[in-house]
Amino acid sequence: MTPAAPRALSLSKLCFAWPGAADDCLALDAELVLAPGESLFLRGPSGCGKSTLLSLAAGVLPARAGSAALLGQDWAALAAGARDRWRAAHLGYIFQQFNLLPYLSVLDNVRLPCRLSAQRAARAGPDAAESLLARAGLPRSCWRRPAAELSVGQQQRVAAARALVGAPAVVIADEPSSALDEPLRESFMDLLQGECARVGSALLFVSHDSRLATRFARVLDLPSINRATVAA
Repeated sequence: MTPAAPRALSLSKLCFAWPGAADDCLALDAELVLAPGESLFLRGPSGCGKSTLLSLAAGVLPARAGSAALLGQDWAALAAGARDRWRAAHLGYIFQQFNLLPYLSVLDNVRLPCRLSAQRAARAGPDAAESLLARAGLPRSCWRRPAAELSVGQQQRVAAARALVGAPAVVIADEPSSALDEPLRESFMDLLQGECARVGSALLFVSHDSRLATRFARVLDLPSINRATVAA
């Protein structure tokens, strides 16, 4: 019998609380699983634990209880350096504020994951950054400019290209469209979902904007599985 492919992302019975903080706590009463290539829209208002959940999923925060695993590898079983390497090789992350390195060029920002991971670089190939930026509609004249010189909409596309380069197993997007007007938001979503589908990356998209939920076959309200929200 052929062994089952590992889950792209698996979160089970996670618990976390910031010291001295009554809000933004997490206590999942269910297992949240993302299959390879699957997309999930995770919805919830501010303060319901969305960013905390993403930090646990990415192995940035250690859970007080429960488990979080990427491609079957539990984050808790890895030392700090091994977590960094596993994350660099298999996870793309789009931050709400993009977190581009402002002094680096657009191309160097997109190539950064490939410099941090030989596995990511091997999957990407030599011209992946240029190809992604072209598909994102970013003019070639921008590619060698510092990221700080770009508009918000352009920076968002660079952040998406950086997360997508090298076909990571999972892409996490944390409120990435909150600063965009409707036309830019729709074109960004086309880019993000299209590229994830093209290379088979699972997508965990987190937002409070219910208008985007119609773009996803699977939608989950975080407050419905977060006991800490109910308790608060």
